[in-house]
Amino acid sequence: MKFAHWVSSASGGLVVSKVPQRTDWGLEYNIRLAKIAEEVGFEYALTQIRFMGSYGAEYQHDALIFSTALLAHTETLNIITGILPGMFHPGVVAKHGATADQIFNGRWAINVVSGWCRAEYDALGVPWVEHDERYVRSQEFIEILRGAWTEDDFSYAGKYWKIDGYTLKPKPLVIPGRPTPEIFQGGNSLAAQRMAASVSDWYCMNGNTPEGFKEQINYVTKLATAKGRTVKFVANAFVIARETEAEAQAELERIVRGADTEAVENFRIAVKEAGQASKEGKGMWVKSTSRDLIQYNDGFNTNLVGTPEQIALRIYELRKIGVDMVLCGFLHFHEETRFFGERVIPLVRELERAAPMKRQAIA
Repeated sequence: MKFAHWVSSASGGLVVSKVPQRTDWGLEYNIRLAKIAEEVGFEYALTQIRFMGSYGAEYQHDALIFSTALLAHTETLNIITGILPGMFHPGVVAKHGATADQIFNGRWAINVVSGWCRAEYDALGVPWVEHDERYVRSQEFIEILRGAWTEDDFSYAGKYWKIDGYTLKPKPLVIPGRPTPEIFQGGNSLAAQRMAASVSDWYCMNGNTPEGFKEQINYVTKLATAKGRTVKFVANAFVIARETEAEAQAELERIVRGADTEAVENFRIAVKEAGQASKEGKGMWVKSTSRDLIQYNDGFNTNLVGTPEQIALRIYELRKIGVDMVLCGFLHFHEETRFFGERVIPLVRELERAAPMKRQAIA
């Protein structure tokens, strides 16, 4: 199992609650966080992509610039940069990514976010396309990234972009087992899952139950296998690790009681509309309750709340069903990232060494 943490590059923390959160959206805080993370065993960090304040995140940094600042102050941590295809040209992002990858020794990765917040698009005058088409556009975006990163005189004729004889030099580093920078994506809909199976390296899943994760993993794996591809899986989780289960559960309930109900309700309305816009009505957040959305990627549902021993065992069980990485959010980032790295990750490693396993067969 690999471990990642959310970069705290937007104000307000990761829960839409009025409880105190010892976190900060500034660079110095996040440099310290990244150094703690790589010191205690985290391999990845993910920067959020936001253009305007919403739902507690009044201030936010640009994901690409912030990512490179963190890369400059770390040695081993891979930084995953959130990018919205509707806002960026893929040829330009390919150039940015190749440069970051060269400078920082192959530690740059990208999270292609298809977009749900229409207000950002409307404010910037960028065309808003319907749900499934956003994933068509994102798939083209990734196909262009891969083409520009691996071919000279690259051309592409798609629905949303046309490339004619583009040669990118230098290209990203070629690393054994990693021919191009790693490409992440999210989304719960069938369109998102089809896209992941076709072009992405990692499929990021909102918080869920083990059964919910297994359903997504099995479906995407079947589609990818039919295409001769392998996809890895990321599970989002809001982690509350305490010395006793009672302490951890009390902290969770304190967060819930302190919820900013107006902000949560506004977010619920916005994201429900986005999720229901998928053709099958199964997009992101369709089933999320107001309690779920206090952590805006359903992170409570993964249930990494309890003692280090309880959390480690639940992570091990996620690994058995095919989860390859846990993306961790915390209330107090510095101290809880260290606590997780020092107290939980070693227990996971003990479980892995004691009973090495393969993924369970797809049902």
